[in-house]
Amino acid sequence: MPKTVLFDLDGTLTDSGEGIINCAILGLQHFGLPIPPREEMGVFVGPPLDKTFVEFGVPEDRAQEAVDVFRSRYVVEGKFENIPYPGIREALATLKAQGHRLFVATSKPEVTALEVLEHFDLMDYFEFICGATLDGTRVHKSDVIEYLLKKVSVSEEILMVGDTKFDVLGAAHHGIPTIGVAWGYGSVADMEQAGAKAIAHSMDELVDLINQ
Repeated sequence: MPKTVLFDLDGTLTDSGEGIINCAILGLQHFGLPIPPREEMGVFVGPPLDKTFVEFGVPEDRAQEAVDVFRSRYVVEGKFENIPYPGIREALATLKAQGHRLFVATSKPEVTALEVLEHFDLMDYFEFICGATLDGTRVHKSDVIEYLLKKVSVSEEILMVGDTKFDVLGAAHHGIPTIGVAWGYGSVADMEQAGAKAIAHSMDELVDLINQ
């Protein structure tokens, strides 16, 4: 049966780590904080930036300042230091041809998500793209999904597809199960602990899991 499938963006559809990490380094440098090895900074991909900057030593009351520094580079060049995962285009084409309704639900600012998807010619696979707002009214994955469900009439079974525990927990807040993907920046163990329905280790496996 056709399903409604909500896709995360960073770490699920595209490998955006290079640009996000480069901009996160700029944010930490702004505060004179030590720069960890790049392999430890993948946690910046996906969750709200303000909370992640605090985890790396930015004072909580100045977290938005760090986000502003991040965005000063990201909106110019960082967003395009990014590449669609191999096989994702074919997987989306297959799912759409099978009759599934595809959407994007991302914690990335919606305006940036639209630019990225258009840049990589991925827009046409999705009925609607929903992301965070720059004014902070939509930040967390649960907020984004809530807004999307208000905007779109859905009668089919709904699934979330994402690469972090934040996708799993945000979708679960609305009673939506999540298929985690192993190729992103989140921990498979964390997704499983958060209650992921299943974990896809390849694009073919993802398509199969959605069709089960």
